[in-house]
Formats: sequence, structure tokens, C-alpha cells
Amino acid sequence: MRKQATLIAALLIVAAGPWARSQSIPSHPRDIKFPKLDYTPPKASTYRTVLQGGVPAYLVEDHELPLITVSVTIRTGSYLDPAGKTGLASAVGSQLRAGGTARWKAQDFDEEAEFLAVNVSSFVGSTSGGATVNTLARNLDEALELYFEMLAHPAFQQDRLDLYKSQVLQAMERRNDSTEGIEGREWNRLLRGEKHFTSVPTTRASIQGLTREDLVAFHKKYYHPGNFIFAVSGDFRTADMKAKLEKALASWPRSSESVAAVPKPDFTPVPGVYIVDKADVNQGRVSIGHLGIRRGNPDEYALEVMNEILGGADFSSRITNRVRSDEGLAYSAGSSFTAGVYYEGTFRASFQSKSSTVAQAAQIVLEEIDRMRKEKVTADELETIKNNLIEVFPRYFGTAAAIAGTFAGDEYTGRDPKYWETYRDRIRAVTADDVLRVAQKYLQPDRLVILVVGNADEILKGSADRTEFSLRKLVKGGAIVRVPLPDPNTMIYPK
Repeated sequence: MRKQATLIAALLIVAAGPWARSQSIPSHPRDIKFPKLDYTPPKASTYRTVLQGGVPAYLVEDHELPLITVSVTIRTGSYLDPAGKTGLASAVGSQLRAGGTARWKAQDFDEEAEFLAVNVSSFVGSTSGGATVNTLARNLDEALELYFEMLAHPAFQQDRLDLYKSQVLQAMERRNDSTEGIEGREWNRLLRGEKHFTSVPTTRASIQGLTREDLVAFHKKYYHPGNFIFAVSGDFRTADMKAKLEKALASWPRSSESVAAVPKPDFTPVPGVYIVDKADVNQGRVSIGHLGIRRGNPDEYALEVMNEILGGADFSSRITNRVRSDEGLAYSAGSSFTAGVYYEGTFRASFQSKSSTVAQAAQIVLEEIDRMRKEKVTADELETIKNNLIEVFPRYFGTAAAIAGTFAGDEYTGRDPKYWETYRDRIRAVTADDVLRVAQKYLQPDRLVILVVGNADEILKGSADRTEFSLRKLVKGGAIVRVPLPDPNTMIYPK
């Protein structure tokens, strides 16, 4: 036993290397002293190039593994769905990859990709689209051939489109099954209104009405090099990759037509308590919040620190500690305070608790919001959060793919190029006074929307052991608004 212990100790010392030889082993892990993090973030200009025709591309070499990833961000999105054609953009994003091309039928395209061991994907989200190919470096030319054939000449094969529509319609039937899905949908309606594109749902009629010609027209309008930003990472030489991309785009005309701006919501949220009855569950999902800020707000950094202390920092945050650790009312609880790119983001505190304790957990969250507005945060809280944000900063550039993707995304959304250069200094500069000031300014209790999804009768009944907590008490003289579940196919809400 002593020989084994001696051997293990020797191995640990060898493994520790210079660190172990340069300082004594501390008696406790908390006594370990680490050198100050010395990290300089990369600059976008180092990797940015402009292809012929004015297409920006971020090319980041990484020769550790013989792998290459090519991604393109496309200026499109579901906000561009024509009236009565909700779901068209998403269908294009799906069928661009699944629907074959002018050269390859869908099944042949799948087989070719499998033979080459490449992964090709595409999507369209709410305010952007994208397509990616991952390949072994030795198969790059063949992979790019597949990739650009898909981007430029999709066939939108009818049988694959029919299958897609059938799958969407089947999923539509289950819209009211998941409390998480219901919560997300209704939360967005309460904060953005029913008419904003983020709240307008697909329906059976809108999906059934989609035609192959609709997809072709959407693709023709938005998929061209003038709407592309490339992010490429992996085992290549920059000059070679630039030449390959330019060759692939050479015969593809660039449209001069500008893309419509992302519309802002024309809606003011109505504060109050809203409840959606889902009688077949024994837990309630709760969201509490209001509108937030836009990106570029000078208080963005102080708000990030404030929210991390309030509920954003997992087990270091106040909401998590009280709701989860102290009271045991939820497995996860926290908050976010997002800065929107095209319009205001949201402040949102959320948790999931058993029906009888929903009101108690909600009251705790409200108390923590109020405390954040009335008391300065402690020096320990402030330093812990600031150090965490600064220490994890390099993760944004942890891989070549992350570097390329971060800078491509920044260009797409128009982020200030100096954001990353000054981020840590701005976080360091945040004081307890700053946190209190932004909490008082941006956390607005009189504007809070409280959404509860679950068994309404059980939630309103509350806990027999803790009668001091009641959802009705949160209304403060008003009425709890019942939000009915809509028909999943038409999305028409009962009156």
C-alpha cells in the first residue's frame, strides 16, 4: 500500500510538471493561486476577406485536424413570409437540403453526401438563413460541388415537399401537448402582440397551400451572393479557399434588390397575471418579465452584470439560490435580460414548480426583483460575477469555427467592431452603484407580465400548508386573465 501511494504521488508530481516544482502544494484547493489570465481576442480584420462581387468571408485556418467547415449566413428569414404563406421560409430552409438539386435527385444527393462522409445542412430562422457543409479536407472539392449545387440550384422535389408538409401537419396536431411550447408561444404573444411576425403561426391552411413554385420564387429572390456572408474554418490555406469560393460564385448573378428591414412590434404589453389551463400536468411553468433594451444601449454591460447576479449565473444567482437551493421549489430557476438586435429584447425570469408551490416561487422571484432595485449588491457578488464574465470571455473564440462564426454573425447584424476589444474593460468598470442604478431604471415592477401554464385549479388552490402565498394576491386588485388554448390547426382562440 505504501509503495502504491509513493508511486501515485510521484506520478502526480511528474504530471504537474513545472507548476509543482515552482511552488509548494497548497493544503486546500481554495488556496491554489492561478496566474492572471492574459488573453488578447482576435480581430475580425485578421480573417476578413472580400470575394469577387463584394461577398464578405471570414477564413480561419486550423490545421490540427483534417476537417473543414464552410457556412454561409443568408439575409432572409421567416419575417419575409408573404401574407397567407406563413411557413414558406422554413419550408425553403428544409427543402433546400432535402429536396434534391437540378443535377442530383434527392436520393442521389443523399447517397453522394453519405459516400463522401460529408454533412450538408440548411435552415431558415426568423431573421436569417444558413447552410453548412462539414467535410474531410481531402474531399473538399467534391463537398463544395455538392454544397454550391444545393445553394444555387435546388429542385424542391415534389415528393419530398409533400413529405415535409405531411410531417409539419402531424406536428401541428401536438401544439398544445407541451407546456414548454405553450409557454413560449403565449409569452411571445403577450410581449409582441398577435400581429408581429414572431407571433403569426403556421396553420393547416397556410401549410397545405404551399407549392413548389412558392419555394422556387422565394429562393430566387433571396438566395444570391449579394445576401451571403461566409464563415470558413479548418485545414485549408486561405488563398486556396478564397479561390475556390470565388470560382463557385463566379457564374451566379448578384441581385441589387435590397431586403426589407426586420419589422418592429407595434404593441405595448399589458401588465397582469395570465394563466393557461393545462389540466393534465402536475407542474406549472412560469415566466415573469417585460420588454428590455436594444443592443448598443450604454447600460448593456451593467445590465448584464445585474442580471447575472439576479438570475443569470446559475448557482451563483439570487433567484436560483432562493427558489432552488433554499426553498427546494424548482430544479431550475433564473433570468435573462436580452438586448435585441432589431427591436427591444426582453427581461424574463422563469421557473417550473409543482402546482401547489407556483405562487410561492413566483412571490420569491418578485421579492428578488424588488430587492435588486432597493439594495446594493455585495462586493463578493459583484466581484464573483465580473470575474466569471471576464474569465469565460475567451470561449467566444475558443475554436476556429467559433472565431469565423462570431465575426460573420457580427457583420450580419451590424455589431460595433470594437465590442469585443472593449468588453472586458467595460465589465470591469461596472460598480455596485451602476448595478443599483440600472436595476431601478430597467426593472419595472409595474410593467411585469406574469404568465403561468399548468393545472389552473390546482395552481390557484395553492398549498394548504402555506396559505399566505396565493397567485390571486399577485394581481393586486385586478383579475387573473384566463388564456384559452387555440385550435392547433387553425390557431383560432375561443372567445
